[in-house]
Amino acid sequence: MSTSTSNPVDPVGSVGSVGPVDGSVLRGPRAPMVGRAGVVSVMLGIFVIVTTEILPIGMLTSIGSSFTVSDGVAGLMMTMPGLLAAFAAPLVTVATAGVDRRVMLCVFMLLLALANFLAAVAPSFWLMLVSRVMVGITIGGFWSMGAGLAERLVPPASVGRATAVIFSAVPLGSVLGVPAGTLLGDVAGWRTTFVVMGVLSVGVLVMLFLAVPPLPPVRATRLGVLRGMFRSVNTRFGLVLTFLIVLAHFGTYTYVTPFLERVTHADGGLITAFLLLYGVAGILGNFLGGARVARCPRTVFAVAAGLIAGATLLLPVVGRWEAGAVALLIVWGVGYGAVPVASQTWFAKAAPTAPEAATVVFTASFQATMSLGALLGGLALDRTSPSAVMALGGCIAVLMVLAAGAHFAGRHSWPGGADGG
Repeated sequence: MSTSTSNPVDPVGSVGSVGPVDGSVLRGPRAPMVGRAGVVSVMLGIFVIVTTEILPIGMLTSIGSSFTVSDGVAGLMMTMPGLLAAFAAPLVTVATAGVDRRVMLCVFMLLLALANFLAAVAPSFWLMLVSRVMVGITIGGFWSMGAGLAERLVPPASVGRATAVIFSAVPLGSVLGVPAGTLLGDVAGWRTTFVVMGVLSVGVLVMLFLAVPPLPPVRATRLGVLRGMFRSVNTRFGLVLTFLIVLAHFGTYTYVTPFLERVTHADGGLITAFLLLYGVAGILGNFLGGARVARCPRTVFAVAAGLIAGATLLLPVVGRWEAGAVALLIVWGVGYGAVPVASQTWFAKAAPTAPEAATVVFTASFQATMSLGALLGGLALDRTSPSAVMALGGCIAVLMVLAAGAHFAGRHSWPGGADGG
């Protein structure tokens, strides 16, 4: 990231700034170094959150059998966090509009630690779901405030790269968190995995407190600002595109372990390796997409959806063989790796004067659809088969590609006159 200090005036409110909160503040000479540490801390916070949120995917069968519930019912562990996050994103952000953002990030990380420790000792499935509610509140608040902080932590020229670093936590959660957690669960039991996640959450809490400088709100997010975003055609398209691709992805990926077990006939160790390769591909997709999304958000979004559609539609046929399954998971990983940064960038470009509001809309829509996708995928799995779930998700991803084509056909431009890319 750039260490330039040639821009003494920070239009969005610099870290460590003093004076009024209208953005006309000065960036100190140590701000770039402090900013990099802050970016890494926020990235690690999202990494722990993402890992905690999707960890049940790799241990769905073992957790479900512990509580004697079906795979579809166990999928509620994915549904609950997304549902609560969708509500928490706007409500918590508006309710805490006047509170220092560093304080709120630390509060949410403490809540995540408590949620993980509760999951580790939960004697019943309903208490496990309570812990997942706590995870959902953390996601809604932390993502809404943290994901858009790059512009307040680094010089303007480095904002794009810093945003990509923050969102690299999403595929990192897949490449490191989920496979490592699944492996630990296989060796020491799934409860041990949640204990480790609780300890990591405490560690990240300490890092956030030490590395992120005070961040008083510079543009309070009010309900009126959020309502105003929906007047933009680009915001409405962003909601449709995000809904379709996230529904397609989480309606299928939540149940990829049952697919690999029943259709590919892979054992636990091989499934862990497959998820690891998927995560590596996701990191690649994140940075490939991040490098192009500022200029071509529509193209990046559509290509990502096309890759997911191809992978999920072919899995019921090619995924019967281990080589075919792993090849398609790699394609899937590259595609999904670009989705979060593409969606966030889309909403940010649709509302360039309200970055936190854009992040709130992104978080709420993403998490609500994630919840719905996991729920509908679970219902379909209990009534059909893993292969049918994959095929349905692939068809939904195709619809997203068509919706992106409709945005192109409508010749919609971004604020400022730039084309849709």
